[in-house]
Amino acid sequence: MKKQFIIVSAFLLSMTVFGQKDEIKTAEKAIKSNDFNTALTAINQAEGLISNADDKTKAKFYYLKGLALYQNEGAQMDVDKTAAAFNDLFNFEKSINSFKYTDEIKALSGKMVNGIATKASSQYSAAIESKEPADFSKAAKLFHQVYKLSPVDTVFLDNAALIYYFGKEYKTSRDLYQQLLDMNYTGIAEEFVATNKADGKDVTYPDKKAMDLQVKLGMAENPRTEVKESRRELIFKNLAQNSSDLNEMDKALEYISMGRQEFPKSYSLLIDEANIYYKLGDNAKFKERLELAIEMNPTEPTLYYNVGVMNMEQKKTDEAIKYFEKAIELKPDYGDAYNNIGAAIIEKAGPIIEEMNKSLNDFAKYDKLQKQQFAIYEKSVPYYEKAFELNKSSISVVQTLMGLYENLGMDEKLEAIKTVYAELKGE
Repeated sequence: MKKQFIIVSAFLLSMTVFGQKDEIKTAEKAIKSNDFNTALTAINQAEGLISNADDKTKAKFYYLKGLALYQNEGAQMDVDKTAAAFNDLFNFEKSINSFKYTDEIKALSGKMVNGIATKASSQYSAAIESKEPADFSKAAKLFHQVYKLSPVDTVFLDNAALIYYFGKEYKTSRDLYQQLLDMNYTGIAEEFVATNKADGKDVTYPDKKAMDLQVKLGMAENPRTEVKESRRELIFKNLAQNSSDLNEMDKALEYISMGRQEFPKSYSLLIDEANIYYKLGDNAKFKERLELAIEMNPTEPTLYYNVGVMNMEQKKTDEAIKYFEKAIELKPDYGDAYNNIGAAIIEKAGPIIEEMNKSLNDFAKYDKLQKQQFAIYEKSVPYYEKAFELNKSSISVVQTLMGLYENLGMDEKLEAIKTVYAELKGE
């Protein structure tokens, strides 16, 4: 019985081998006749049997599968499936150290890469013009296809990740950035640049040999090698931004934390972290991160301004004014900072107004308190006037000045500002 079973098994194995070869012959014949549907049917039938084939048969199977999907680059070609088939062939022939079909398929792959890359660039230019998310998504898909065809060209995956973000496909963008992170992609690369003698513009060449040839022919000058900076920090930023736009704030903070561990001196990541806390409504951590940012970048006026705002919210009026003053010192035309100093000064009148409301029947005390109130208002006026000087279209500043002029009996200024108000309201 045992011998009979072995004989039957061997017979079945032989039938399998013949089945493979028959299907492969059918596919090859159909491809030569440009009958790609028949070729794909035969390939699909052979695929389940190919694991038992010898290396020579397997290589031919992967080769024919690629050609059947390629369809002479016809309109029905599925780029993603074709790219996968091509890469299966490359990987298999590399694994057996035999490259019978690799050069031919690489030529086809290169042709596809060039064609799709050109389409991708054109589509991206169209998207910039239209500003439509759907157009950016189309461009991103094309860049992603180029990467699938040529996985060594990781810059195309980087491009796809970024452009998917412009297309508001945040999940896809994040997935691609995560893929870049997982492969330890940095984006650091050498670029070969020379100046075209004809128009004086810089040209980037694919390799040093091509650049040197142009220089030797006298068509270019000033050849040089430039090193592109690492994009890894930006990848962390974009991972966090995508997560934030997906409203996955814990994930966003996780990516920022990973980025700051790798780039502890990154001002940009610190600001992103501050903004996430602000979006979460955690003003204490927002302020804390801004104060750390000031230590890193002590000449940035918006940092002082925002810390001033946080101090205002915490009722630390004098502290807020100090930060607004520092912002103005660094940026003398910072209209919002002038406005907020005026607001902070008026805030000091709050306790006095409360006491006035308790002293409505004590006229002497009320009058005394009102003088104190108006004295505070007088101190705020120059700041609001400066804010108005810097931004004459701010209705809120104009309204505040109207109230101050009326309370302080500054009638001439009141009439002038009323005219401005009427103009702004279109009356």
